[in-house]
Amino acid sequence: MAKKRKLKKKRVAKVFLVLFLLVLLSVGGVFLLPKVLGSNKEEKNKVEEPKKEEKPPEVKKVKIVDEDSNSRNIAVMYNNISTVWGYQSGLQDAYIVYEMLVEGGYTRLMALFKDANTERIGSVRSSRPYFLDYALENDALYIHFGASEKALSDISTLGVNNVNGMTYSAGFWRDRSLGLATEHTAFTSMELIQKAISKYNYRTTTEMPLLLQYSVDEIDLSAMKGAIPANKVLIVYSGSRSTTFEYDSVNKVYLRFQGTAKADYEHVDYITKKQYTAKNIITYQIPTETIDSKGRQAMTTTGGGSGYYISNGYAVPITWEKQRRGSQTVYRYLNGEEIKVNDGNTYIEIQPTDRTLTIE
Repeated sequence: MAKKRKLKKKRVAKVFLVLFLLVLLSVGGVFLLPKVLGSNKEEKNKVEEPKKEEKPPEVKKVKIVDEDSNSRNIAVMYNNISTVWGYQSGLQDAYIVYEMLVEGGYTRLMALFKDANTERIGSVRSSRPYFLDYALENDALYIHFGASEKALSDISTLGVNNVNGMTYSAGFWRDRSLGLATEHTAFTSMELIQKAISKYNYRTTTEMPLLLQYSVDEIDLSAMKGAIPANKVLIVYSGSRSTTFEYDSVNKVYLRFQGTAKADYEHVDYITKKQYTAKNIITYQIPTETIDSKGRQAMTTTGGGSGYYISNGYAVPITWEKQRRGSQTVYRYLNGEEIKVNDGNTYIEIQPTDRTLTIE
């Protein structure tokens, strides 16, 4: 009997255990299962956020000029007699400026603009034939107010697209408020130049590459062969005219000064009142001779020779070569590699061979 009771108790215990487990499962089904199902449902309905695409590194571009632009350059002849110093305007927008000797021991400037909208340019003066060679090497529309006989002849012979204030006065205005002699008061603007170009139906695009190659990263000239410090550059043009550049190491540009036999003067813009600066200087010499009683010059722009490229406080020796009047001048380091210049404006200073250049 006792054995039967034990077996009966065991069966009861098992039944109770089974019932208890069923109750637990039931409770789990009511309270736990929905959570599990809900969790699965949330996972299914969860929208995966799209992966953020990594931006490609920004491509650096040259700032001084749009290298992708095919618009033609515009070359403007600038008066540079000392009478107009302090009244010159717009040179800060030119990305290349040429300086060369003219009669009287003075120099004249030819400023090269590309895609600019400068509102006051000048004062504008007359053409000399050797400046045409540098307008041609940039496929530039040539803006001037008058010309020597030889320059007028060459403009016609060479087919230079030009706007001459002597024959198209609508492209210029006289600023008589300056109190200067009339020949020093002619100014223009990019708006007037564009109207003149449209009137003459000149070509406005070009396939000619830029004269200079530019580097988006700063070029360190100090480690190059033949490099010398260039904190001050003195370029003598005649017994009465010189140009000086002094290095500003903070802003990494050269401050420009114009000199007479007596003193140097800051080259300052009339509108902004700021001194003109240069990021790059290229300087070399060419054969020059006086050809008439007025002291006018003839210059041999073709051929080749030596010079210097100057930037960021250092100068390195270079060579130059120009095959024809209209071909581009090629500048090379002594190892034969074509130079690259720093991103900024460039003054190309072309001296007579009998004048001195001092770099210190």
